[in-house]
Amino acid sequence: MNWEQLLSLKRQGDTSKRLRAEQDDTRLGFEVDYDRIIFSAAFRSLQDKTQVIPLSKTDFVHTRLTHSLEVSVVGRSLGRLVGKKIIEKYPYLQEVHGYHMNDFGAIVAAASLAHDIGNPPFGHSGEKAIGEYFSIGNGQKYKDQLTDKQWQDLIDFEGNANGFSVLTASRPGIEGGLRISYATLGAFMKYPKESLPKKPTKNIADKKYGFFQSDKTFFEEVAQDMGMIPNKSGGDIGFERHPLAYLVEAADDICYTIIDFEDGINLGLVSEDYALEYLINLVKGSHYWKEKYQNLSTKEDRISYLRALAIGTLINDAVDVFIENEEAILAGKFPFALTDKSKYKAQIDDIIKLSVDKIYQSREVVEKEIVGYQIIQTLLDKFITAFNNKYEETASNYDKLILKMLPEKHHLEKTNLYDRLLHICHYVSLLTDGNALELFETINGRKKN
Repeated sequence: MNWEQLLSLKRQGDTSKRLRAEQDDTRLGFEVDYDRIIFSAAFRSLQDKTQVIPLSKTDFVHTRLTHSLEVSVVGRSLGRLVGKKIIEKYPYLQEVHGYHMNDFGAIVAAASLAHDIGNPPFGHSGEKAIGEYFSIGNGQKYKDQLTDKQWQDLIDFEGNANGFSVLTASRPGIEGGLRISYATLGAFMKYPKESLPKKPTKNIADKKYGFFQSDKTFFEEVAQDMGMIPNKSGGDIGFERHPLAYLVEAADDICYTIIDFEDGINLGLVSEDYALEYLINLVKGSHYWKEKYQNLSTKEDRISYLRALAIGTLINDAVDVFIENEEAILAGKFPFALTDKSKYKAQIDDIIKLSVDKIYQSREVVEKEIVGYQIIQTLLDKFITAFNNKYEETASNYDKLILKMLPEKHHLEKTNLYDRLLHICHYVSLLTDGNALELFETINGRKKN
């Protein structure tokens, strides 16, 4: 892979190349990506979607929206720091093509902003609830009517693949979705493969999948246009990662490791003294940290200070790992996450283990994930049944009433069963936690007027 090709400003539907040297620096194309994402309805919905604590109204707790904004800030720093070193190593990128270090920051910031845009309500349990509706629920009856890969898309419903659809899928009058630049889409694609074969290797790019069968053609176009390296044979589709996808992943890893931990401390799930023991190994390299820490009077301020220092430490470490392995990454020969090679990996693993024990498996989280399962599977069942019955011209009056609950933009003709099933999954996935709960209570006759 080469950087000039990977930093493509091309957008879906373009018939000619967009040159960096001809860009208006007051509103660079990569910055347009950021703007389009942040003004999208799918991004706005993240303000009422779970990060860790489902349906929580606690001021301390991050939503998907605040998490995404924070990941974007970290991603921008990672991108700029890496970009500075890449431009120094390959000066022709600036001298001949006009690229700047901030371009790398803008690409990673935009992709990081969108990294959770396809996640369903109620956190990762939302993905599992959709998948299990098909694998062990009422959706099992559709298996024999679908190809193996279509079925795998559904039983392993994946927020990353759904996010690619959110960013790129066309609707009547809106071709190409948000029309994001190929470089930003490449950085967004953490898992550039289809749902089968599942985890064929230990390569980090094969951990999950990144596109549905319905988006396969355009996904291949984007990957091939940027010169991403194919790594599957036969009829299977998969590629080595776009290099900047490593930075998006690192930004997410850094934020959820440190900030979810911070949420747990502020909620009282992890004691401050206990937290200090874990964070000290990340911040002790900073000068005078202890004196300033001890002068802060509130727990919230003390934890915020340690969090900022820890994030800064992990950003610099991730940049070092990336630059040390840049040639291997360009060659498609770096099958790891950047944090896997971090000199702080032991400390990161310790924090994640504590978060799993004290936060992710806390009673509040478990109780509300159970509620989320019931809500999502009920909504899927009602809307899929009604949508299919309408197509088969067997819709009852109840089915017609259910379909009136669908927003206008989701009233699309889908003649293919797979497309119908995926369409309803997509609709449910875009609901907020609160919207899903309200719709569930309406359907069950429990909505309060």
